[in-house]
Amino acid sequence: MTPAHPIPAGTRIGHVHLKVSDIQKALDFYVGILGFELQQLYGRQAAFISAGGYHHHIGLNTWESHGVSEALYLHDPDLNGIELYWDKPEDQWPRNADGSLAMVTRRLDLNDLINTKH
Repeated sequence: MTPAHPIPAGTRIGHVHLKVSDIQKALDFYVGILGFELQQLYGRQAAFISAGGYHHHIGLNTWESHGVSEALYLHDPDLNGIELYWDKPEDQWPRNADGSLAMVTRRLDLNDLINTKH
């Protein structure tokens, strides 16, 4: 089967984010059983894990979307959730007063995206 719009050959997949129902249960599996290393815990809402000290190979979160990226959410024919996202430049990431990341969930404004990206 030939795709109607093939993904460019240079496409790089650096890490994935999984929407999970319970961070601790996910950590028990991915860290406790599979052996990934916890890099950062964001309360009970998100955890970032990796192999070999990378900032994260897998992001586990209880929400869809993050303030450091823009994302589209789809479902494949088997209803697996798919997140297609791209990171915003770091100078556009939301920050708390102490400089730490202020993770937010906002609906993607497609009109704004189309007007500013093209």
